[in-house]
Amino acid sequence: MIMKKFINNPNDLTIELLEGYTLAYKDVVKLESKKIVVRTNPKSSDKVAIVSMGGAGHEPAISGFVGEGMLDASVVGDIFAAPGAPKVLEALRMFKRDAGILLVVLNHAGDVMSANMAMQMAEREGINVKMLLTHEDISAGLDTPEADRRGLGGCIPLYKVAGAASEQGKSLEEVAEIAERFNGQMATLAVAMTGATHPQNGGAISVLPDDEMEIGMGQHGEAGGGRSKILSADETAEKMILPLITDTEAKSGDNVMLIINGTGATTHMEMNIIFRKANNVLESKGINVSAGKIGELLTVQEMGGFQMILCKLDADHKDLIKAPANAPYWVTR
Repeated sequence: MIMKKFINNPNDLTIELLEGYTLAYKDVVKLESKKIVVRTNPKSSDKVAIVSMGGAGHEPAISGFVGEGMLDASVVGDIFAAPGAPKVLEALRMFKRDAGILLVVLNHAGDVMSANMAMQMAEREGINVKMLLTHEDISAGLDTPEADRRGLGGCIPLYKVAGAASEQGKSLEEVAEIAERFNGQMATLAVAMTGATHPQNGGAISVLPDDEMEIGMGQHGEAGGGRSKILSADETAEKMILPLITDTEAKSGDNVMLIINGTGATTHMEMNIIFRKANNVLESKGINVSAGKIGELLTVQEMGGFQMILCKLDADHKDLIKAPANAPYWVTR
């Protein structure tokens, strides 16, 4: 398969993309030890550090959200591959402090394995760290145990909430409680119209017939079980928002955040139309969309589609979402 991408040696993709990214936003982020992105201006060491990890190829995630009010560091693996435990441990050592570290991990087998190994080694070294596992993908069914749910783009607003709580000087236990409560009140569902290629070898990650779409596809092309003929924007939005409402248990009078996260090839025009319908369904049920976001936060190369993310907000979450932040791909004034 001919791959049409602006790249050099496929083996150098990760380091070259990180170098370019940190050069473009050098006032906010810098590159340490080749694959660890940190804040250029670190916050005080008496505040909890927020660290996350994941494979490259999903830009701007995860490193795009390192900055004031969000992540302190992102540990980057190769394309679609988890970083190794030694690299995660290296980042934890960088942020060893009495205040502690919250390590946010998306529920994918490789990431969890690396994180667990790094946690064991960190604890032996006396590093004060707690791990939070995101698992908000509902594509396997609403009755699926949390341990079997994938982590998708919901990690991004979680970084915002945890980062803001840390900036306020809350303890590790308080930051972890706030973030875990948020984690339990968010749900994500993805849809794909077209697949993507692996940028190192040109291989198809997933293939969909021209007249079909799939609700529930994962961020590495994993099957979601919801394949159908292509639906209209309104039909798609309604089919996705209703189970998200059910899973988050959002009800009349609640505040929520609604995010439409493009996966690489879907235009802002389309995402705006999707947001409109999902917002209208929520408000028809008396649910207040107090915060919203449309854009590409966690992508899958050139996959056509989006992730719809719904977060039910407690009062403190609502305030933390609106707190100041200055990361290259999330700015709140």
